Amino acid sequence: MLSAQIVVGEAIDRGEILIAGMAAMLITIFLGPKFIEALRVREFGQQIREEGPQEHHSKAGTPTMGGLIIFTGIAVPYLVLSGLDTASLTVFGIAVGCALIGFADDMIKVSKRRSLGLSARWKLLAQIGLALILWFVATQELGLETKIQSRIFSLELDVGSVAYAVFVFLVLAGFSNAVNLTDGLDGLAAGCCAIVFLAFTAITITSGQGGLAVLSACLVGASIGFLWFNSFPASIFMGDTGSLGLGGAMGALAVVTQTELLLIILGGIFVIEAASVAIQVAFFKLTRRRVFLMAPIHHHFEMLAWSETKIMLRFWIVAAVCAGIGFTLYQNSVG
Repeated sequence: MLSAQIVVGEAIDRGEILIAGMAAMLITIFLGPKFIEALRVREFGQQIREEGPQEHHSKAGTPTMGGLIIFTGIAVPYLVLSGLDTASLTVFGIAVGCALIGFADDMIKVSKRRSLGLSARWKLLAQIGLALILWFVATQELGLETKIQSRIFSLELDVGSVAYAVFVFLVLAGFSNAVNLTDGLDGLAAGCCAIVFLAFTAITITSGQGGLAVLSACLVGASIGFLWFNSFPASIFMGDTGSLGLGGAMGALAVVTQTELLLIILGGIFVIEAASVAIQVAFFKLTRRRVFLMAPIHHHFEMLAWSETKIMLRFWIVAAVCAGIGFTLYQNSVG
């Protein structure tokens, strides 16, 4: 059960939640053109991997680091309209921390004109640090128990503090990197994130967590606002700044709302993308053969000559189905 410290006493103003989401969207749309132009002038363009699909090489030089617009759009209405409660501030802080990791990665890529950025070791250390902060606040400040709840069956497993800290790290790092892997086609990651955050908005309204509901709505609005420029053909990419930040927000929301296992369904499209890479790597090491034409799996469909818009829309449909099923299971678990 969620602690009373989180739930009791928070009034849910649904009008305020709607205003927050709309404000985040409009701020992102308003900032977009000037930000894109500034990036073009400074030649902060995307570097394309040589081993990627050939069609993507034409996208080289497209402005990147659009995550800065996204998080500006999130921060302004959240900080103005929310009550700045501990739970939502924690999620916001972890998301910003993940975005800063991505920003460092993007800056290295841009400054050195290469597709490789921050080393895996430094990313891992930074994610471990953020996971420990999230674990400490969740257990010590918010009073959450060190239990893993299935939300599908009536099953709770108390794993203890150390194992729970490891579990929090796996959720946070897993989903920040999964969103990063999904960000390979115009509009794909932003649209799927908007869908999952919409489900979290509904979950936090249902559970009476007003601050988290405002933050979730801001995440939805900023993701949709960014799509105005990121949809095919993209004028700007979110970069690791956006993908790691949004993925970090997703993982942190799951921990604070105790829906970590349910996130496998809620964010099913990201699980599929990450799993396709794991399967491809493992199978190739064992057999020297590939399961997919290219991983992550959205590239597989590109190699089958599907258009980017067809892949994007069909993945959005899968994301919506997963989010809908996840929210229904959540309602049943608290009903």
